[in-house]
Amino acid sequence: MADIVQEIAAAAMSSPSPTKSPRKAVKDKNTKRGKPRNYDLGNGVYRFSRTRMYHKKALYKFVGKKTEKKVKPVKPKTIEKKIGGEKNGETRIVLLKKRRNYYPTADKIKPHHSKKCFSQHKRYTRSSLTPGTICILLAGPHKGKRVVLLKVFASGLLLVTGPFKINACPLRRVSQNFVIATRTKLDISGVKLPEGISDKYFKRNRQKRPKKAEGDIFKAKKEAYKPSEQRKADQLLVDKQIIGVIRKHPEKKHLFTYLSAMFGLRSSQYPHRMKF
Repeated sequence: MADIVQEIAAAAMSSPSPTKSPRKAVKDKNTKRGKPRNYDLGNGVYRFSRTRMYHKKALYKFVGKKTEKKVKPVKPKTIEKKIGGEKNGETRIVLLKKRRNYYPTADKIKPHHSKKCFSQHKRYTRSSLTPGTICILLAGPHKGKRVVLLKVFASGLLLVTGPFKINACPLRRVSQNFVIATRTKLDISGVKLPEGISDKYFKRNRQKRPKKAEGDIFKAKKEAYKPSEQRKADQLLVDKQIIGVIRKHPEKKHLFTYLSAMFGLRSSQYPHRMKF
């Protein structure tokens, strides 16, 4: 047994050590990069001051130094040619670059490609924004509330609801730029939205303002928005289905408190370090 161990050890000592290929060595040499001479030590304080770097870079050698501009020789456009004959004027000025012999009377008609309006552009939404995702609103009158994403419209806007009974956030459209998608999701595959809910559904009928008459400057007041009966009925129908989905969830108690609680940040809390 001892003889076998000695033979294995001798074979290991005699085997050639692996060497790096020259190509790989060149690659490693190029990829290794050190720190710059002057780097940030923290809180905007740099390793060397401006005067120290002025001397290190030897910028004093270039102060007041001016380089003369090289004037390029101008190529002549015409040349003088001698012409034979007594009555031909002996010389003639000729262009070096001759003009074209043919000029079209009308320009060619260029094909103009059809332009798409902004409303016809294809919209893209984040992969995390899928129907059933619980989102946090970051702007608007309901900012800080947690809402349920129901649908993504063709315009790229998101259809969300509180539900209204839980946090008083009604059916509304929100841009994906003002939304944080969380990892909490609900299975809303069985939820049926009322027919006709689209971008046109949320469009308000804005009436033209009447011309101002004398004495009506302070009397006229803006009419507050009032939801229609149809919208109230649609809200009740959607809320009933969403609350039914939450009640079937195994963690329904936590979900109700989670949706009703407002999102906020305390001191030393940074949103880019959080996992939602």
